[in-house]
Amino acid sequence: MATEVVVYTVVHQPRRIKLPAQPIPLGASGADIERCLFDERLNERYFHKVAATSYYPATERFLKLTRAGMKLAIGFSVSFLRQAQAWDPALLARFQELVAEPNVELIGVEPYHSFVFLLDLPLFIQRMRAMADEMERVFGKRPRVTDTTEMCMSASIYDALDQAGFDAALLDGRPWVMGWREPTHLYRYNGAMRLFCRHLDLSDDVGYRFSNRTWDAYPLTADRYADWVRAAWGDFVFIGWDFETFGEHHRAESGIFEFLEHLPSELARRGAGFLTPSEALERFAGHEFHLPLPVFPTTWAGSGGLEFFLGNAAQQAIFQLMIHTYGVARLSENMALLDLALWLAQSDNLHLIQWFGRSGPEAEVSAYFTPREWWELGPDRIIIEQQRVYENFLRAMEYHLPHTGVAPANGRPPRRTRSGARQPLSVESRY
Repeated sequence: MATEVVVYTVVHQPRRIKLPAQPIPLGASGADIERCLFDERLNERYFHKVAATSYYPATERFLKLTRAGMKLAIGFSVSFLRQAQAWDPALLARFQELVAEPNVELIGVEPYHSFVFLLDLPLFIQRMRAMADEMERVFGKRPRVTDTTEMCMSASIYDALDQAGFDAALLDGRPWVMGWREPTHLYRYNGAMRLFCRHLDLSDDVGYRFSNRTWDAYPLTADRYADWVRAAWGDFVFIGWDFETFGEHHRAESGIFEFLEHLPSELARRGAGFLTPSEALERFAGHEFHLPLPVFPTTWAGSGGLEFFLGNAAQQAIFQLMIHTYGVARLSENMALLDLALWLAQSDNLHLIQWFGRSGPEAEVSAYFTPREWWELGPDRIIIEQQRVYENFLRAMEYHLPHTGVAPANGRPPRRTRSGARQPLSVESRY
């Protein structure tokens, strides 16, 4: 039976788009286009809401626990960090204090929580390397182990992360990926990079089922959960949670904070201890097993495949628009526009409409994350207006494309310098 536990949590806030879609004036600058695309007032309101219910109280508890001996791995999207820098520097400082603890390991995360790895693998490699630089600048630690977006993993994503130079990456231990294998071992595909497999059941017992009063194990106590963890066979148990599990997904009155506070001592009573991912790599190096990876990515969302993000017609339409906006932004050769296209490739823009044409628990989770203000538009108009955001961005980018000798539909050619070269926008990339 496993005597070691690796605990990982990830912090992310999406950059929500502005609905109803705002028209973008002809010839708008990059900064003006950005203001038309994103609802920063909405984003700030949700950020402060989650900070009060989850980020502050959970960080205080993790600080206390890690100083008492618990070990923790934590990742941050750049999307979250940009919001924290803008709207709550004190919170960012508190997270920096947590990451600075010797018992805390920093995990790399895809910067915008985007699906760039489905659009451009070479760019994905560049961004993951740049992310590691950014994490070291912000936190003073450089990640050796990486997550992606929604813990997506496939053969090609593995190859890209291996080439990016990470020592290990994460995937969800879904039965359709693991086959007969247990998620409680270290694995490897066809490169040097190792793989940690999230224990699906034990992670979701807390992440999703903890406050479900119809669950046959409700209410879940720390001692009972420690028994389950200790009974798992293998080398170690890798548990992965959203940071917002604590206080936001499960409110304080559910008992989630008390559960967290008692868990380390209950595990210790049963002879179980904690490892960071890097410590697990050192402990089990040379004892990893081969894990064949699928061509189609696995994820920790929904039932474990990309159908959670691409399973209905509305999601498929938005994904096509993501592809188009990224492609046109590349044609523009303008880094500011490319940056905006990558923001629009956030997985959240597909997650938030998973409910369209569906019912059941997964649709309910998606509807829960959809902003209350959007529901005032009605379901059908949410879909229409979301598509219009991408369409407006595509039209706005036409003005900034290199001149091809054919006048654009609006009759106005792109701006030119005296030498005939296209004049770049004076807007720097945010990342």
